[in-house]
Amino acid sequence: MKLLVTGAAGFLGGRLARAALAGMPGLPPLSRLVAVDTAPCVFDDPRVDCRTGTIADDGFTRSTVDSDVDIVYHLAAIVSGQAEAEFDLGMKVNVDATRALLEACRRLKKPPRFIFTSTVAVFGGPLPAVVPEAAAVTPQSSYGSAKAIDELLVNEYSRRGFIDGIVCRLPTIAVRPGAPNAAASSFVSGIVREPLAGIDAVCPVPLDTRLWISSPDVVTRNLVHAARLDASALEGWRSINLPGLTVTPEEMLASLERLAGAEVRSRVRCEIDQRIWRLVRTWPGAFDISRALSLNFSVDHDIDAVVRQFMAGAQ
Repeated sequence: MKLLVTGAAGFLGGRLARAALAGMPGLPPLSRLVAVDTAPCVFDDPRVDCRTGTIADDGFTRSTVDSDVDIVYHLAAIVSGQAEAEFDLGMKVNVDATRALLEACRRLKKPPRFIFTSTVAVFGGPLPAVVPEAAAVTPQSSYGSAKAIDELLVNEYSRRGFIDGIVCRLPTIAVRPGAPNAAASSFVSGIVREPLAGIDAVCPVPLDTRLWISSPDVVTRNLVHAARLDASALEGWRSINLPGLTVTPEEMLASLERLAGAEVRSRVRCEIDQRIWRLVRTWPGAFDISRALSLNFSVDHDIDAVVRQFMAGAQ
């Protein structure tokens, strides 16, 4: 089995690549992994073919799709905050490059399984407290709009038989290790990660803001599951709201205090950042996940399990 992963040097792409190299249950053994990113991908495994370049270059994007690729994971993207600040770059990377990748897959003799990572930011505006599976996408940001366009493209290319696509709408992934990034949701990890490292942190949204989150382990497990899912179970519509937890920053900080103590919790203060709040407040905080669960996708147990997962990995 040959696998292509765009964004393979990133946090989620790297985790997915390592999971594939370790073996993906229910799928044939991996013979080759084409790891694509703007930075070199470092994997100590002879099966990895690292290709460095930008998917903003259509020629480079097309060159990454080998004729015998079986599964494509398209994770590479400009994140939400940067997409809002740099509209042209966001559209080039988040829309045009996706179309170029789909066109390259269209030319293959055998349609590959194409797994696209989307976002809950495709929703926005007035929504019910729990967003139903059939809710129309109504993005309120450049990032969400680009991902909504991509979702339609993946569904259309699948309908035409050019690819065998699945759109996985990811919750906000928390807790991410490493430095903050330009995503508007970066604070969701920061208000746990930084205080555990002895660093003061700021929550830029009201503490009662509802957030839809999932842990890195569960998201990785769900992306692996998407590769082996029987597409006939999707009944013609390829977009899936992956399971998540509804939590508020206040509940996350309460978990932090339970697991790490009051002193660690005290390192976080709330200061509203209107630029971030304007984006985050348009995102829904809860979804009906009955369809995803019926398809055997996984879900985190509770917020304490999410925080414990990060603390165990940070040791």
